[in-house]
Amino acid sequence: MGSTAVADIRNESYPEYVGRIDDTYIDGYDPVSLSAPHSSLTRNSTWVAMGLILSTLFGIGLAVWGAGAMVYGFGSQTHDLAQRLLILGIVEAVVTAILGAILIVVGRKDYKAYRKRTGRVN
Repeated sequence: MGSTAVADIRNESYPEYVGRIDDTYIDGYDPVSLSAPHSSLTRNSTWVAMGLILSTLFGIGLAVWGAGAMVYGFGSQTHDLAQRLLILGIVEAVVTAILGAILIVVGRKDYKAYRKRTGRVN
């Protein structure tokens, strides 16, 4: 008796399909943003960016306070403190806005790749 294989695993096993989930979407279907694998809302960098952009309000508030103090004065305090508050407020607002914008671009890269790959816009 010769030794022959009982089953040819390569030819008789089930093929493994490797694909993306968006390949199975029906035309016209818009996936729910939070559960979609390409969603920007599931990325930590997007949420940190939103927090940084929100924190620009602190810098804007400091700048407004400093500008108001330069115009109307602090009373017995010096003009230098008002100028310092204005400069620090502007710097804080600009730095947090730039960092927030960079992190939003990083957080949305998967969605932009999905849009480019599929042509869908949700």
